[in-house]
Amino acid sequence: MSSLLRETVSSIHHWNEELFTFRTSRSSALRFHSGHFVMLGLEVEGRPLMRAYSIASPHYAEHLEFLSIKVPNGPLTSRLKDIRAGDEVLISSKPVGTLLIDDLLPGEHLYLFSSGTGLAPFMSIIQDPTIYERFRKIVLVHSVRRVSDLAYARFLMNDLPQDGFLGDMVRAQLLYLPTVTRESFHTTGRITTLMDNGTLARVSGLPELNAATDRVMLCGSASMLADLTQRLEARGLQGSPQIGQAGHFVIEKAFAQR
Repeated sequence: MSSLLRETVSSIHHWNEELFTFRTSRSSALRFHSGHFVMLGLEVEGRPLMRAYSIASPHYAEHLEFLSIKVPNGPLTSRLKDIRAGDEVLISSKPVGTLLIDDLLPGEHLYLFSSGTGLAPFMSIIQDPTIYERFRKIVLVHSVRRVSDLAYARFLMNDLPQDGFLGDMVRAQLLYLPTVTRESFHTTGRITTLMDNGTLARVSGLPELNAATDRVMLCGSASMLADLTQRLEARGLQGSPQIGQAGHFVIEKAFAQR
């Protein structure tokens, strides 16, 4: 386990019975780009039990933050859900990933499409001032089943716009669009539905998605990624073929069932 860092849990927040956030210490040796993920886990019977987790905290923060579901009988999350402040977690020392703004072609509008815990990398990205320099508007869409699954909603609506450093940029450029699929809410339906019925364009005040002005990042379930990729390609957007090569959109495919 020489390539793993041992970090200490500092706080835990349970959004509901299926979703929680936790913070840890951050080794001075760990460097990452907004959108990266690490392998994170626990030592179980003397061996590391690891899964991929996007880093939700900004790249300049002194702590690390992660958003996790609680999978019934999940090998890792059934244990991780019970961590307490002072406990130790294992984190890989080399963050990686494909949700990198450097792999997007220049554009005017950036759409961040997420479902469930796919929100995590975008929490890091929207706290990166570089993103506001690169794009005129950033639209963060978060699709969940229930209202209580809207992790960070209060932070996104109230706290971040008042941030002493980012607040002006956030208020002028960031649009947060939460949508719920199984409960009553002011915006309902999957992201594909919002695209198909024109809700996305109406609420954002922007034209329909197009390759000339729009760039997209995707993080969520396999079905969500497939459905959105099909729609983006139908509108002329092409994905980044690999890390280091720019495209109209980028996808994170690394996450398996935890």
